[in-house]
Amino acid sequence: QVQLVESGGGLVQAGGSLRLSCAAAGRTFSSYAMGWFRQAPGKDREFVAAITWSGDTTNYADSVKGRFTISRDNAKITMYLQMNNLKPDDTAVYYCAADTRPGFAAVLHRDAPAYDYWGQGTQVTVSS
Repeated sequence: QVQLVESGGGLVQAGGSLRLSCAAAGRTFSSYAMGWFRQAPGKDREFVAAITWSGDTTNYADSVKGRFTISRDNAKITMYLQMNNLKPDDTAVYYCAADTRPGFAAVLHRDAPAYDYWGQGTQVTVSS
């Protein structure tokens, strides 16, 4: 069982930066791909970025490509999302997710149903 906890959200002006963290609660020993999603009020949850267990392969939504960077530190069992040049449209609750299915540690998914564990989310608000 995997427990995920997001942190690092907050209020920032347009053009500013934030770094989100997603840490596993307790002890986790399995290998798995992970991703970030976000959901704005009245909108569906959308894909932001994903990363394989090794960190060698990443994928980004077109809306954040070139501005956001996903990374992970497996020794600390923590994933990060560096968010630069933030825009008001980036305002949303950001969720950390993990795909713990056997054999998928090196496979990236952009669809939310592929992820079987989710954090509670952290609010990111970008003002103009």
